[in-house]
Amino acid sequence: MSTPWYIAGLHFSCIQCGNCCAGPEEGYVWISDKEIGFAAEELKMSEADFRNKYTRTACGEVSLKEDRKTKDCIFLSNKSCDIYHVRPNQCRTWPFWDVNLQSPDDWGWASTRCPGVNRGKLYSFREIEEIRTSRKWWND
Repeated sequence: MSTPWYIAGLHFSCIQCGNCCAGPEEGYVWISDKEIGFAAEELKMSEADFRNKYTRTACGEVSLKEDRKTKDCIFLSNKSCDIYHVRPNQCRTWPFWDVNLQSPDDWGWASTRCPGVNRGKLYSFREIEEIRTSRKWWND
């Protein structure tokens, strides 16, 4: 296996612009059963009601719905996440997604959508890999 191009680390600082949660294109925010439970509890509703109101099935998996017009995540309001404390793992791992880490050009593309890419904290290779490969953020 060759050495990843980002072995020296990458800079990122979330500036809470909301771009990662916004359209204009359609996308998917995958959410696990456990995360649905956390989000439903946060919103003080049943898991069944949460699923019915806020999720859809796509590619055989469960994803959060989007605003039909803007393609923004259903939980994005005023550039802020209404369920930030219990947001899905996919949201927590941005921008350290495989698609953004394939090459410097892919990382550069991510920087065109996200003004926090290439600024702020330097994440070490180890930190990036921990974030990139994480599958759950909660403690059982």
